[in-house]
Amino acid sequence: MIKVGLVGFGKAGQAVAQVLQDDPRYELCWIARRCAVTSAKAAPEPEVPMAALATPDDWGQWLDAHPVDALVDFSRPESLHLYGEQVRCRGLMLISAISAYSDADLAYAHSLATNARVMCSPNITVGINFLIMAARLLRKIAPFADVEIVEQHFREKPEVSGTARKIAKTIDVDENRITSLRLGGIVGHHEVIFGFPYQTVRLIHNSIERRAFGTGAAFALAELAHCENGFYTFDDLMMRMVRHELISQPD
Repeated sequence: MIKVGLVGFGKAGQAVAQVLQDDPRYELCWIARRCAVTSAKAAPEPEVPMAALATPDDWGQWLDAHPVDALVDFSRPESLHLYGEQVRCRGLMLISAISAYSDADLAYAHSLATNARVMCSPNITVGINFLIMAARLLRKIAPFADVEIVEQHFREKPEVSGTARKIAKTIDVDENRITSLRLGGIVGHHEVIFGFPYQTVRLIHNSIERRAFGTGAAFALAELAHCENGFYTFDDLMMRMVRHELISQPD
Protein backbone atom coordinates (compact mmCIF):
# COMPACT_ATOMS: atom_id res chain seq x y z
CA MET A 1 0.00 0.00 0.00
CA ILE A 2 1.35 3.44 -0.99
CA LYS A 3 1.17 6.08 1.73
CA VAL A 4 0.00 9.43 0.30
CA GLY A 5 -0.06 13.01 1.52
CA LEU A 6 -2.53 15.31 -0.25
CA VAL A 7 -1.64 18.97 -0.79
CA GLY A 8 -4.68 21.23 -1.19
CA PHE A 9 -8.27 20.76 -0.08
CA GLY A 10 -10.32 22.92 -2.42
CA LYS A 11 -13.09 21.48 -4.57
CA ALA A 12 -10.69 19.30 -6.56
CA GLY A 13 -8.72 18.26 -3.49
CA GLN A 14 -11.87 17.19 -1.63
CA ALA A 15 -12.91 15.00 -4.57
CA VAL A 16 -9.42 13.48 -4.87
CA ALA A 17 -9.40 12.72 -1.14
CA GLN A 18 -12.63 10.74 -1.50
CA VAL A 19 -11.21 8.63 -4.32
CA LEU A 20 -7.88 7.92 -2.60
CA GLN A 21 -9.63 6.91 0.61
CA ASP A 22 -11.82 4.46 -1.29
CA ASP A 23 -8.93 2.90 -3.25
CA PRO A 24 -7.38 -0.10 -1.42
CA ARG A 25 -4.01 0.50 -3.11
CA TYR A 26 -3.45 3.73 -1.18
CA GLU A 27 -3.51 5.05 2.35
CA LEU A 28 -4.36 8.75 2.54
CA CYS A 29 -2.31 9.71 5.59
CA TRP A 30 -2.90 13.47 5.86
CA ILE A 31 -3.90 16.64 4.05
CA ALA A 32 -1.88 19.87 3.90
CA ARG A 33 -3.69 23.13 3.16
CA ARG A 34 -3.32 26.85 3.73
CA CYS A 35 -5.69 26.72 6.70
CA ALA A 36 -6.06 23.65 8.92
CA VAL A 37 -9.76 24.38 9.56
CA THR A 38 -12.49 23.68 6.99
CA SER A 39 -15.35 26.14 6.62
CA ALA A 40 -18.85 25.02 7.54
CA LYS A 41 -19.94 25.11 3.89
CA ALA A 42 -17.23 22.72 2.74
CA ALA A 43 -17.56 18.97 2.37
CA PRO A 44 -17.12 16.89 5.55
CA GLU A 45 -13.49 16.50 6.53
CA PRO A 46 -11.93 13.09 5.92
CA GLU A 47 -10.80 11.18 8.98
CA VAL A 48 -7.10 11.99 8.53
CA PRO A 49 -4.90 14.70 10.08
CA MET A 50 -5.06 18.11 8.42
CA ALA A 51 -2.25 20.65 8.77
CA ALA A 52 -1.38 24.16 7.66
CA LEU A 53 2.24 24.04 6.41
CA ALA A 54 3.43 27.55 5.56
CA THR A 55 7.24 27.23 5.37
CA PRO A 56 9.85 24.72 4.19
CA ASP A 57 10.76 24.08 7.84
CA ASP A 58 7.12 23.23 8.58
CA TRP A 59 7.23 20.64 5.81
CA GLY A 60 10.43 19.06 7.06
CA GLN A 61 9.11 18.72 10.61
CA TRP A 62 5.74 17.41 9.44
CA LEU A 63 7.26 14.75 7.19
CA ASP A 64 9.60 13.64 9.96
CA ALA A 65 6.55 12.98 12.12
CA HIS A 66 4.20 11.83 9.31
CA PRO A 67 6.26 10.08 6.59
CA VAL A 68 4.66 9.17 3.28
CA ASP A 69 5.74 7.64 -0.03
CA ALA A 70 4.10 10.20 -2.31
CA LEU A 71 2.62 13.69 -2.48
CA VAL A 72 -0.41 14.54 -4.63
CA ASP A 73 -0.69 18.30 -5.18
CA PHE A 74 -3.93 20.07 -6.13
CA SER A 75 -3.06 23.40 -4.51
CA ARG A 76 -1.13 26.41 -5.87
CA PRO A 77 2.16 26.85 -7.77
CA GLU A 78 3.97 28.29 -4.75
CA SER A 79 3.45 25.08 -2.77
CA LEU A 80 6.05 23.33 -4.93
CA HIS A 81 8.77 25.56 -3.50
CA LEU A 82 7.68 24.85 0.08
CA TYR A 83 7.90 21.05 -0.08
CA GLY A 84 10.23 20.65 -3.08
CA GLU A 85 13.45 20.05 -1.18
CA GLN A 86 11.70 17.39 0.90
CA VAL A 87 10.75 15.62 -2.33
CA ARG A 88 14.38 15.82 -3.41
CA CYS A 89 16.06 14.64 -0.20
CA ARG A 90 13.49 11.96 0.68
CA GLY A 91 12.98 10.66 -2.86
CA LEU A 92 9.21 11.07 -2.66
CA MET A 93 6.95 10.47 -5.63
CA LEU A 94 5.21 13.68 -6.66
CA ILE A 95 1.97 13.93 -8.63
CA SER A 96 1.32 17.60 -9.43
CA ALA A 97 -1.89 18.73 -11.12
CA ILE A 98 -1.16 22.47 -11.06
CA SER A 99 -2.28 24.21 -14.25
CA ALA A 100 -0.47 27.54 -13.85
CA TYR A 101 3.21 26.69 -13.36
CA SER A 102 5.62 29.29 -14.73
CA ASP A 103 8.68 28.28 -16.74
CA ALA A 104 10.76 28.77 -13.59
CA ASP A 105 8.40 26.52 -11.59
CA LEU A 106 8.67 23.79 -14.22
CA ALA A 107 12.46 24.11 -14.31
CA TYR A 108 12.49 23.59 -10.54
CA ALA A 109 10.20 20.56 -10.84
CA HIS A 110 12.57 19.12 -13.46
CA SER A 111 15.49 19.61 -11.07
CA LEU A 112 13.72 17.58 -8.39
CA ALA A 113 13.41 14.69 -10.84
CA THR A 114 17.12 13.97 -10.59
CA ASN A 115 16.45 12.43 -7.18
CA ALA A 116 12.75 11.56 -7.36
CA ARG A 117 9.88 10.49 -9.59
CA VAL A 118 7.97 13.62 -10.58
CA MET A 119 4.86 13.86 -12.73
CA CYS A 120 3.41 17.25 -13.67
CA SER A 121 0.30 17.65 -15.77
CA PRO A 122 -2.30 20.45 -15.80
CA ASN A 123 -5.09 17.89 -16.17
CA ILE A 124 -4.73 14.34 -14.89
CA THR A 125 -8.04 12.87 -15.98
CA VAL A 126 -7.53 9.69 -17.97
CA GLY A 127 -9.96 10.79 -20.68
CA ILE A 128 -8.34 14.13 -21.50
CA ASN A 129 -4.93 12.54 -21.83
CA PHE A 130 -6.33 9.88 -24.14
CA LEU A 131 -7.81 12.75 -26.16
CA ILE A 132 -4.36 14.37 -26.35
CA MET A 133 -2.81 11.13 -27.61
CA ALA A 134 -5.52 10.79 -30.26
CA ALA A 135 -5.16 14.43 -31.34
CA ARG A 136 -1.40 14.07 -31.67
CA LEU A 137 -1.80 10.99 -33.86
CA LEU A 138 -4.45 12.62 -36.07
CA ARG A 139 -2.29 15.74 -36.44
CA LYS A 140 0.55 13.56 -37.78
CA ILE A 141 -1.79 11.75 -40.15
CA ALA A 142 -3.27 14.99 -41.51
CA PRO A 143 -0.96 17.98 -40.87
CA PHE A 144 -2.88 19.93 -43.53
CA ALA A 145 -6.16 19.93 -41.57
CA ASP A 146 -7.50 23.10 -39.97
CA VAL A 147 -7.52 22.80 -36.17
CA GLU A 148 -9.49 24.70 -33.52
CA ILE A 149 -9.55 24.10 -29.75
CA VAL A 150 -12.53 24.97 -27.54
CA GLU A 151 -12.41 24.94 -23.75
CA GLN A 152 -15.32 25.60 -21.38
CA HIS A 153 -15.10 25.93 -17.59
CA PHE A 154 -16.95 27.28 -14.57
CA ARG A 155 -17.53 31.03 -14.50
CA GLU A 156 -14.95 31.76 -11.79
CA LYS A 157 -11.96 30.27 -13.65
CA PRO A 158 -9.98 33.35 -14.76
CA GLU A 159 -7.15 32.00 -16.93
CA VAL A 160 -7.12 30.11 -20.22
CA SER A 161 -7.18 26.40 -19.48
CA GLY A 162 -3.71 24.96 -18.96
CA THR A 163 -5.01 21.76 -20.53
CA ALA A 164 -6.05 23.62 -23.69
CA ARG A 165 -2.60 25.20 -23.86
CA LYS A 166 -1.01 21.79 -23.49
CA ILE A 167 -3.17 20.41 -26.30
CA ALA A 168 -2.14 23.32 -28.52
CA LYS A 169 1.55 22.81 -27.75
CA THR A 170 1.36 19.05 -28.24
CA ILE A 171 -0.19 19.29 -31.70
CA ASP A 172 1.78 22.42 -32.70
CA VAL A 173 -1.17 24.81 -32.93
CA ASP A 174 -0.90 28.49 -32.01
CA GLU A 175 -2.67 29.41 -28.76
CA ASN A 176 -4.75 32.00 -30.62
CA ARG A 177 -6.69 29.02 -32.00
CA ILE A 178 -8.08 28.40 -28.47
CA THR A 179 -11.61 29.63 -27.77
CA SER A 180 -12.48 29.96 -24.06
CA LEU A 181 -16.02 30.05 -22.66
CA ARG A 182 -17.02 30.56 -19.00
CA LEU A 183 -20.51 29.30 -18.25
CA GLY A 184 -22.27 28.50 -14.98
CA GLY A 185 -20.83 25.53 -13.11
CA ILE A 186 -19.20 23.57 -15.93
CA VAL A 187 -16.44 21.37 -14.48
CA GLY A 188 -14.42 21.12 -17.67
CA HIS A 189 -14.99 20.68 -21.40
CA HIS A 190 -12.26 20.39 -24.05
CA GLU A 191 -12.82 19.90 -27.74
CA VAL A 192 -10.33 19.59 -30.61
CA ILE A 193 -11.89 20.13 -34.04
CA PHE A 194 -10.11 18.94 -37.19
CA GLY A 195 -11.43 20.42 -40.42
CA PHE A 196 -10.66 18.21 -43.43
CA PRO A 197 -11.89 18.57 -46.98
CA TYR A 198 -15.31 16.90 -47.03
CA GLN A 199 -15.31 15.87 -43.35
CA THR A 200 -14.88 17.08 -39.80
CA VAL A 201 -13.50 15.21 -36.80
CA ARG A 202 -14.29 16.33 -33.23
CA LEU A 203 -12.47 14.92 -30.23
CA ILE A 204 -14.42 15.82 -27.06
CA HIS A 205 -13.83 15.29 -23.38
CA ASN A 206 -16.17 16.34 -20.56
CA SER A 207 -15.30 16.18 -16.87
CA ILE A 208 -18.66 15.35 -15.30
CA GLU A 209 -17.46 15.39 -11.71
CA ARG A 210 -14.20 16.35 -10.00
CA ARG A 211 -13.67 12.78 -8.79
CA ALA A 212 -12.33 12.18 -12.31
CA PHE A 213 -9.20 13.97 -11.08
CA GLY A 214 -8.96 11.42 -8.27
CA THR A 215 -9.10 8.41 -10.59
CA GLY A 216 -6.43 10.08 -12.71
CA ALA A 217 -4.23 10.64 -9.65
CA ALA A 218 -4.71 6.99 -8.65
CA PHE A 219 -3.67 5.83 -12.13
CA ALA A 220 -0.62 8.12 -12.11
CA LEU A 221 0.51 6.88 -8.69
CA ALA A 222 0.24 3.25 -9.77
CA GLU A 223 2.24 3.83 -12.96
CA LEU A 224 4.85 6.15 -11.41
CA ALA A 225 5.59 3.54 -8.76
CA HIS A 226 7.09 1.36 -11.52
CA CYS A 227 9.21 4.14 -13.06
CA GLU A 228 12.80 5.23 -12.51
CA ASN A 229 13.61 8.66 -11.11
CA GLY A 230 12.79 11.31 -13.69
CA PHE A 231 10.28 13.88 -14.91
CA TYR A 232 7.08 12.58 -16.50
CA THR A 233 3.85 13.90 -17.92
CA PHE A 234 0.57 12.04 -17.69
CA ASP A 235 0.78 11.06 -21.35
CA ASP A 236 4.28 9.65 -20.73
CA LEU A 237 2.73 7.30 -18.18
CA MET A 238 -0.17 6.47 -20.48
CA MET A 239 2.16 5.74 -23.42
CA ARG A 240 4.24 3.54 -21.12
CA MET A 241 1.14 1.44 -20.48
CA VAL A 242 0.20 1.38 -24.18
CA ARG A 243 3.69 0.19 -25.17
CA HIS A 244 3.57 -2.51 -22.50
CA GLU A 245 0.18 -3.72 -23.76
CA LEU A 246 1.35 -3.78 -27.38
CA ILE A 247 4.50 -5.71 -26.53
CA SER A 248 2.57 -8.23 -24.42
CA GLN A 249 0.08 -9.00 -27.20
CA PRO A 250 0.60 -12.43 -28.84
CA ASP A 251 1.74 -12.48 -32.46
